[in-house]
Amino acid sequence: MADSLEIINVTVVCNNEIVPSGSVLLKDGLIESVAEHPVGGADKVIDGKGERWTLVPGFIDVHIHGADGHDVMDGTSEALTGMARSLPAEGTTSFLATTMTQSGESITRALKNIREYMNTGQAGRQAEILGIHLEGPFLSINKAGAQPHEHIIPPSTDQFDRWQEESGGQIRLVTLAPEIPGGLKFIEHLTGQGVIASIGHSEATFDQVEEAVDAGARHVTHLYNQMSGFHHRDPGVVGAALLNKRLKVEMIVDHVHARPEAVQLAYHHTKAERTILITDAMRAKCLPEGTYDLGGQQVDVKGGEARLGDGTLAGSVLTLQKALKNMQQHSELPWEDLVRITSLNAAEQLGLDERKGKIEKGKDADLVLLDENMEVVTTICNGEIAYQREES
Repeated sequence: MADSLEIINVTVVCNNEIVPSGSVLLKDGLIESVAEHPVGGADKVIDGKGERWTLVPGFIDVHIHGADGHDVMDGTSEALTGMARSLPAEGTTSFLATTMTQSGESITRALKNIREYMNTGQAGRQAEILGIHLEGPFLSINKAGAQPHEHIIPPSTDQFDRWQEESGGQIRLVTLAPEIPGGLKFIEHLTGQGVIASIGHSEATFDQVEEAVDAGARHVTHLYNQMSGFHHRDPGVVGAALLNKRLKVEMIVDHVHARPEAVQLAYHHTKAERTILITDAMRAKCLPEGTYDLGGQQVDVKGGEARLGDGTLAGSVLTLQKALKNMQQHSELPWEDLVRITSLNAAEQLGLDERKGKIEKGKDADLVLLDENMEVVTTICNGEIAYQREES
């Protein structure tokens, strides 16, 4: 049984209020209480007195391929463990293990590996895998980006059902191009199973996106990137994402995938209620610049950018802590909005907001303590300290 832990004398960002100098008591992996004053009696105490620390819900990344030298497509327990142990350093306490377009055999191996990993019991002092984001292979070949063309296939409910069975029912989100023949029926099939259909790597027109939303699509994968852009006679996927209030919208806020002004323009429409910050990170995150692999392709990482040899962006090396900081610096968002776009919206989209995304009694004890510069001081996963910054 985990030790009880109380965090005192910190600003606590709750769902609808901010407690300026509050206390949060954690016990048995859950939040026991949120109070204005210390409760006492805990086995361990983190005291923010004299510091300007802020406690927020743990970040949830619904789109991440890899980190710290590991990739979901490696298909090994070591890869998933390596990712899960590295992510708390950036404040991420849970994530969707994200696949990419590869051979059917490679995808099957990755899905089975995730199922086995999730079934064997995940350790407390690391980020939790909440399920699988299947990015591809049901994409537009003309908007493939770093997804290998040779493995892109038309939407197939039979193939999806086989993969869902092999994953143990853990596929929670699927990125697809709805304009491809069979796309709308595929979206209806996913929606009928409670799986989130996400529009991405798509050449869809504005009207085709509207049809996809009517069929059940509720998500947009990495806004602006590898999708039909805005045009005044056809606003495309971008225009539909900005205007359709039924869609939640991912953004990679590293100022590489979209410059700050484009992010601000999008956020003006999506606001805190529909924005989800993601990293779309690959294995080079947390590692030095150099040459790495993504789906069998060489990726050069330099200056905070990950690109294929032809210059195509190949995921990112972004952290969610940095994305949060970028959003605050350029949009001056209040804490309540920052919490929504890094945690609560993702939890709601996945149907997990009864457990995650808020600091309140009974929720999972997944928390991040940030300093006045929005740098991570401590990350708590399942009530246990998973990351503690070394003080100089």
